Amino acid sequence: MSTYMARPAEVTRKWYVIDAAGQPLGRVATAAASILRGKHKPTYTPHIDTGDFVIVINADQVVLTGRKLDQKIYYHHSGYEGGLKKTIYRHLLQKKPEFVMEKAIRGMLPKNRLGRAMFRKLKVYKGSEHPHQAQQPEVWEVSR
Repeated sequence: MSTYMARPAEVTRKWYVIDAAGQPLGRVATAAASILRGKHKPTYTPHIDTGDFVIVINADQVVLTGRKLDQKIYYHHSGYEGGLKKTIYRHLLQKKPEFVMEKAIRGMLPKNRLGRAMFRKLKVYKGSEHPHQAQQPEVWEVSR
């Protein structure tokens, strides 16, 4: 008996929609990362991109529990001396809600070219409208 290993040519991809309205950020991010990796399929192979496409809608209505809105901070550096910039998540959610969701999901994917390929299958939108109706996406329910 040998272990099944998926081949890239054998992978069939589906599209899923996740509604983030009223859902905790981490719950939505873990569900999306799992779908992107393909862990929901019986043909999951760690070194092959067997995942599906994910559309996250209502990213501006995601919930951060506790006092994370004011205590969680996003840091980035300009590259110059004294160039450390920091932004509180409350402001970040108001200005760029798509970025908050993308950052949470990207952190749950592998840190290599396979992870970058998986991340390209993610589409995040601020509102409830998205231009992917032709792909006939299925709704994915996030457990609370």
